[in-house]
Amino acid sequence: MPRTLRLAEQLISCASLTPDDAQCQHIIATRLAALGFVCETIVSGPVGFHVTNLWAKRPSTRVTNANAASELIVFAGHTDVVPTGPLDLWHSDPFTPSQRDGKLYGRGAADMKTSLAAFVVAVEEFVAAKPDTALSIGFLLTSDEEGPALDGTVVVCEALQARGERLDYCIVGEPTSLQSTGDMIKNGRRGTMSGRLNVKGVQGHIAYPLQAKNPIHLFAAALAELVSMEWDQGNEFFPPTSWQVSNIHAGTGASNVIPGVLVIDFNFRFSTESTPESLQSRLQTVLERHGLDYELVWIVGGLPFLTTPGTLVAAVHSAIKAETGIDTQLSTTGGTSDGRFIAKICPQVIELGPPNASIHKIDEHILVADIEPLKNIYRRVLENLNARLTP
Repeated sequence: MPRTLRLAEQLISCASLTPDDAQCQHIIATRLAALGFVCETIVSGPVGFHVTNLWAKRPSTRVTNANAASELIVFAGHTDVVPTGPLDLWHSDPFTPSQRDGKLYGRGAADMKTSLAAFVVAVEEFVAAKPDTALSIGFLLTSDEEGPALDGTVVVCEALQARGERLDYCIVGEPTSLQSTGDMIKNGRRGTMSGRLNVKGVQGHIAYPLQAKNPIHLFAAALAELVSMEWDQGNEFFPPTSWQVSNIHAGTGASNVIPGVLVIDFNFRFSTESTPESLQSRLQTVLERHGLDYELVWIVGGLPFLTTPGTLVAAVHSAIKAETGIDTQLSTTGGTSDGRFIAKICPQVIELGPPNASIHKIDEHILVADIEPLKNIYRRVLENLNARLTP
């Protein structure tokens, strides 16, 4: 059995439901320590929700190009997985790796324990071939990506920033591909900002509307305007900013009572053409113009980030092309990832992983044939970046 597949199965066997790491990071740290990595476990989170984070670094052993300083590439990801859902719907135990019809099944197979295994074996192969390397290599792993994401990668990034640690490049192992490994990578993500709006009215008997104020009716015109607004036009890398209502609720449950308050939950997914402040201001201007009595609470879940084509994009594109023959597509679609935290301390962040069609689903899986190419792509990226630092 190939080493990458064996390690992926070992990690899948760990029932690491958020925030429980279930010893995944210990398995990985043991292998990294054998390569000369200095491994540090950072535990965070409140009582009853302890998050395990791993920061591991193997410093460069030499710099042979007098004109270049050592550079640090970090492999980042998460060991936690989402809940399995009903076990009776799975065709095999989600935490017992199973191979059927050329596919590896198990919770985390695609998101993202195979990527973690590929990271480790790629580094093992690279160090074996070039033990005296000019490239520093790091690992940043958390068990709180699928959960609140308050005590995971963000905590490690803050600690590294306080120490003055410099990250030059980062590859996040999120499953980014569509049909086959390497056909799409993420060079950025949109920002996310949520709001909860309480529109106030006056509760009353539905037969006496003049003695009440219906907040649903009051908000209707503002809602129509917000739905039709163009927030920005996006740009070369990002689609236009979108505004969507996720929940709307009013009423007591009785059919003869005008509600006293309307509660609306909504979300912006925004490009680099907008800021949280500009979006908040424009939305509140609409509410004010319609004369609404309201309360509004904002939560900024993450700012957009973007890695424009440069050193890391070129190294990744070349590695994918050499391994698969694919000219990869750059994309910023999808939800948020921990890349939003890493981008604050690292100028070049790319997400690259296997196909994502089965993630979070019953019978999550990955094609066995995709595993070795993924590992080889990661190794080739290391080779490409290291070649820049040596004659």
